[in-house]
Amino acid sequence: MISSLKSSLESTFKDVAVGEPEAGRLSVLAPKDSLPVVLRYLKENGLDHLALLSCVDWPERGKFEVVYVLSCYMPSNTDYASEQRLHVFVKAEIPREHPALQSVIDVFENAEPYEREIHELFGVHFAGHPRLIPLFLEREYEIPPFRKDFDTRQYVAETFDPIPPVDE
Repeated sequence: MISSLKSSLESTFKDVAVGEPEAGRLSVLAPKDSLPVVLRYLKENGLDHLALLSCVDWPERGKFEVVYVLSCYMPSNTDYASEQRLHVFVKAEIPREHPALQSVIDVFENAEPYEREIHELFGVHFAGHPRLIPLFLEREYEIPPFRKDFDTRQYVAETFDPIPPVDE
């Protein structure tokens, strides 16, 4: 299934790069504008489970890498067949300056909290997302706290140093 899916992706999408980093895994690098179409194509071809959506900060490259991890749902309570053990990592690079992607909630509904989390912690805007409201944080930060240029020590000093110690 892996080789046929790889061939199918490469012939259908001219602007994607498909690699096979190890057995049972495919890595797909797609342009950010093609991302919803590529994800829908993979879902229609059996990868119907968005297992994870994450973000990697590459400040030295001036980019974020947004990663969608797809797999297959088990059709029954039996063991997975070998073709169902496939994991596909779909990646898109976006600039750190004004980072934005199209929301994929219409493809995978469970992307909703992941997109909110990435918006809040990395500052990535997801166009078309119905409610990009805070998920975890109680206040806004000048630099989102999961970016590598967020100064944790400065934050701790500014937040906790003014608090007087408790005398026993």
